[in-house]
Amino acid sequence: MTAHTLLVELGVEELPPSAIDSLSDAFAAGLKRGLTDAGVTFGQVTAHASPRRLAVTIDALADKQPDRDVERRGPALAAAYKDGQPTKAVEGFARSCGVSIDQLIHLETDKGTWLGYRDVQQGEATVALLPAILEKAIAALPVPKYMRWGASRIEFSRPVHWLVMLYGNDVVSANALGLSADRITYGHRFHAPQPITLDHADDYVSALNNAWVLVDSDVRRERIREQVLAEAELMGASAVIDEDLLTEVNGLVEWPVALAGSFDERFLDVPAECLVSSMKANQKYFHLLDENGKLKPAFVTISNIDSQDPEQVISGNEKVIRPRLADAAFFYETDRSKKLAERVPLLESVVFQKQLGSLADKAKRSAVIAAHIANRIGGDESNAQRAASLAKCDLMTEMVLEFPELQGIMGHYYAKHDGEDAEVAQAIEEQYLPRHAGDAIPTTRTGQALAIADRLDTLTGIFGIGQRPSGTKDPFALRRAAIGVLNILIKGELSLDLRELLELATAQHHDLSKADGLADDVLNYMLDRFRAWAQEEGIGPETYLAVRARPVTAPLDFARRLRAVHQFAGHEEAAALAAANKRVSNILAKQKHSGSTTVVTELLQEDAEKALQQALDDRRSAVTPLLAEARYSEALDALANLRKPVDSFFDQVMVMADNDAVRNNRLALLASLQALFLEVADIAELQH
Repeated sequence: MTAHTLLVELGVEELPPSAIDSLSDAFAAGLKRGLTDAGVTFGQVTAHASPRRLAVTIDALADKQPDRDVERRGPALAAAYKDGQPTKAVEGFARSCGVSIDQLIHLETDKGTWLGYRDVQQGEATVALLPAILEKAIAALPVPKYMRWGASRIEFSRPVHWLVMLYGNDVVSANALGLSADRITYGHRFHAPQPITLDHADDYVSALNNAWVLVDSDVRRERIREQVLAEAELMGASAVIDEDLLTEVNGLVEWPVALAGSFDERFLDVPAECLVSSMKANQKYFHLLDENGKLKPAFVTISNIDSQDPEQVISGNEKVIRPRLADAAFFYETDRSKKLAERVPLLESVVFQKQLGSLADKAKRSAVIAAHIANRIGGDESNAQRAASLAKCDLMTEMVLEFPELQGIMGHYYAKHDGEDAEVAQAIEEQYLPRHAGDAIPTTRTGQALAIADRLDTLTGIFGIGQRPSGTKDPFALRRAAIGVLNILIKGELSLDLRELLELATAQHHDLSKADGLADDVLNYMLDRFRAWAQEEGIGPETYLAVRARPVTAPLDFARRLRAVHQFAGHEEAAALAAANKRVSNILAKQKHSGSTTVVTELLQEDAEKALQQALDDRRSAVTPLLAEARYSEALDALANLRKPVDSFFDQVMVMADNDAVRNNRLALLASLQALFLEVADIAELQH
């Protein structure tokens, strides 16, 4: 058996840059899956991609499937012959195997002896398997939107113009998307438009490199990064490389060449975020910062050609960006001519959700909730109400209509320009924090109140009309909203009861179809999000379940308990005490204990139960003040000392005593043990 490199390349017109990586990865995965399913061995699989091609190389691909032993079982020997002659079933079995009856063998099993046949099935040649594998891999590609071209009814993301399929130095006879495989590929559209004949699959990367194509997407990406940083350094600036922009630019070029340009300093009077959004969204430019971290009137663009006259290319880019920045400046000046507060009536015309009213309705509901929260966390109620009423007004400005990603940011600028309180202006921007996992939370009390209120209004409203998330469908981003609230409350160390806030938020809505039990429904949904939060903190699911078992409705308190139980779980005594609590829980449930924790001292008979009662009294005195101050880790450390008396109790005391009074007293003793731990969490859940 020999092995060679396989090369597959689809040559296309420029693909959507946002789809290239997913298509490339899926193409490689599809070919790999097909070969694996066919049982063909291979080495490293490498995906290559550029705007004009999707390609995969597979090293050390075996030239055939391995041979395999085939065993077939036929009729039972006891029923195979009648009067010394083979039955028709035997004759049919032998015929299906392509052999005579005397070539059949006996197969011994635990259920008797059977007639059978063994053979070696020759592996099929890999080149014979590849056409079907290729077809299946292409059919499984996650094409975002199909199109047709010419008179053909063939569909793909973009028109396909060539197909390369080489196994070593041989062309694989295959067809796909209306094309027959060949060894002809093409280089850069402008620098090397002539056909390139590949002699061997191993020549692919070097041949394209010589034809002005960096076909390795990762290499091309890093080349862009290095060039942008180098151009910035030459200008005495630092480049800001947004990874999403880098990915998009990487999908637009095959031979990246970085060029630096500039724009008029007068545009710096416009907020930097506006200029950056314009440069990124419209021109795919990387912006630069000076030594003070301020936006520099310069940019770096990535060209797809290595021009002999780069100054001409730079000049062209500078001419293109000028009207874009002028538009941003115009939007900024136009927007500032009208105060945010004057835009409040416009919110009446924008529907938030058909059953939940307009953005104006949402603002009014959020204002009530935000004021309440501000009062509870030491903020300013009037600021919270004002921020809530203005929060969505920048959605009605020209700048945000052009650049939606600037919502909140422009509200901050415009509110500041209008003379609004500084904290109100900042809160308008902070309402969207945190935007994602690991993002910062609002720093002002008004921002925290508004961010929580806005999310709780959305959660209760959408749940209230029966549109809670299901499976992967979450059109209103409720999961993110719930986790955002948890993060603000925890990282901001805000001791607020979530049920109370949800009841207030629910009360602001009217005519909800799912109003019954709505606050508890949303509460449970939000507390369930703690599982993911705990995982990010490195806390296991059993710890989450231990805390979730308790009626804890303040997220900050929930988080403190989680961390305390997580720390306790690492103690030597934890496993034994968790097992003991599990045993106690089972005993009390089986005996249908009333729940009483009142222990009658006179009914204690054994030294071990007396010792446990004394230990519980001592520990209760020690942990009560700790629990009152939410010092859960210290409380559990103190309770860890109960291991020895608990172990002694179960070793020496018969819980199910014949005397009813003694038995019930011992059950009460166990219930008091359980109740003490339940002040923090149900540690029985730590039992795996």
